[in-house]
Amino acid sequence: MTTITKTLQATFAPPTAHKQSKLNNLLETYRDGLQEAFDAGASTMSAVSDIVTPYDLPYQAKAALCNYVPKLRKTYNAQELDDKHPIRLTNQAAKFDHSEERDYEFTWLVPRPGRGTNFWIPLRINPKQEDLWHDLVSEDSKAGEIRLQRHRKNWVLHVTVKYPVEEPTTDSDTTHIGLDIGETALITGCALKDGSPTDPFVCDGSRAKHLRKEMHTTLKRLQERDASEWRIEDRFSHYQNALTDIVEKASRQAVEYAKQFEDSVLVMEDLTYIRERLDYGKYMNRRLHSWAFARLQGRIEDKATEAGIPVENVNPAYTSQTCHSCHRIGRRNSQAEFRCPNDDCHVSMYQADINASANIARRVDSWGESVPLDKAERDDSPRDGSGCDTATTHCEQSVPAQMTLTAFRESKPSASVHETKSREPTRTPGSGDDD
Repeated sequence: MTTITKTLQATFAPPTAHKQSKLNNLLETYRDGLQEAFDAGASTMSAVSDIVTPYDLPYQAKAALCNYVPKLRKTYNAQELDDKHPIRLTNQAAKFDHSEERDYEFTWLVPRPGRGTNFWIPLRINPKQEDLWHDLVSEDSKAGEIRLQRHRKNWVLHVTVKYPVEEPTTDSDTTHIGLDIGETALITGCALKDGSPTDPFVCDGSRAKHLRKEMHTTLKRLQERDASEWRIEDRFSHYQNALTDIVEKASRQAVEYAKQFEDSVLVMEDLTYIRERLDYGKYMNRRLHSWAFARLQGRIEDKATEAGIPVENVNPAYTSQTCHSCHRIGRRNSQAEFRCPNDDCHVSMYQADINASANIARRVDSWGESVPLDKAERDDSPRDGSGCDTATTHCEQSVPAQMTLTAFRESKPSASVHETKSREPTRTPGSGDDD
């Protein structure tokens, strides 16, 4: 058995004025305690506890602060706090209830400080998650962190849940499917049968690129016109939700593609700590954080595991520079074109992303990770100036940055991450190839 983690989302049914007042007070008190602990530079759980203990907060919120605040500077490298932080609560004594006799069948017991002050609130759930809510109520799945956020007049509850599924197994007759994650082609998948690419799959990334560019332009214009803060936040949330929708749909398409093959195994690149090993300067470092490659890989892995499809992670070095047939280092004269330099190889020109995904699939075999023939420190930049591919890891994520609207405002318009990677003339194995 293995464990799957998902996030359940629900919106509060309109609370009474009295409950609304209690919720507002809980949120304000939590944010005050968070701000004081952060400003004080508290870096240990005990230091945070000394600060937040006097606050009129439930013990679940204080425990969550003790865990979260030390991570803000050490893990997330936060220099300031977003003023829209949700309330974080640990899962201690978390209570949910269900009854078909109610208009809103599911309810949550909102924790409050003191004895006998908790109150129930009805939840409007996502119907697609109903089975998971039943598992949560019956304790077949275990609740993790709970987050409560206020969006203008609405309150949104997020609950992470962990539940067991059968661990996928592999055998000798498996079909390895390489997935190359990029920007222009969001996902390129290729099944490898008898060493040959079979029935490739491409998920276009133009919509995501357009949204990111439009988001930057729109927010910049709103800021220049001194638009209301709520309007800027509303548009930012709109684009973030649209990009999240793309990630969810693309990851689902990749898993559906894998289901076409019997005994399939998804193979993705392991670019662990690529952000720490490759330094492209202040501008490019922001760019590497601007698109959710790690989240996309993570959602693919979550959906694949849930569907019973194993996922493997392999060494990314030279995957887009190597010919999938003769395994020699080649070149890319354009973004989508790979050329093999070996005159004896049947591959002369090949679609670059499919070639890369075939190499990724091949590397599940231990012999497939050998150093490519004719290895040389050469410039892999396309002659027309277009970029090379990129990806980032999910297997062991890089240290993340705190993603806030303030952080986004400091970024520049997003072009292709590939373009900057194509300016790097040399690469070393294991440093995170240009896929």
